[in-house]
Amino acid sequence: MAHISIFVGSVNGGAERLSDEVATTIEQAGHTATVITEASLDDIKNASHILIVTSTTGQGDVPSNLAGLYFAMNSTFPMLTDKPFGVIAMGDRCYGDTFCGAGRSFDELLRDLQAKPVGNRLEIDACEDFEPWPVTEPWLKVWLEKLPA
Repeated sequence: MAHISIFVGSVNGGAERLSDEVATTIEQAGHTATVITEASLDDIKNASHILIVTSTTGQGDVPSNLAGLYFAMNSTFPMLTDKPFGVIAMGDRCYGDTFCGAGRSFDELLRDLQAKPVGNRLEIDACEDFEPWPVTEPWLKVWLEKLPA
């Protein structure tokens, strides 16, 4: 089974709460999971399977606790060739073009670093889904089925 490193970007705690539910489901499916809220470049380079769970702040920005990792990845460009990854992006469609901006930025950067997307990015709209878990659970189950060991 896979060990999944969950990198969390959270402003008000919503993404952290969601990542705890995600980790529990991953472990119930027979995998292992580590939730990382203050990530370093080494954390992502050493991860075998990557899952980004992030809210969006400001004008589509990555939350401050994950921004350092994003900027380090973007400036040093560590190749993550064929590492499987997924992105759960949380946002508010009322913000227009910046909706789920942090998750979209991570998705694009991981692709640029040649990581391998597993399925599609999940975008959760806080205007429609006040509680993110009911939207995340079915996506996560499909994602785990597609995940290479």
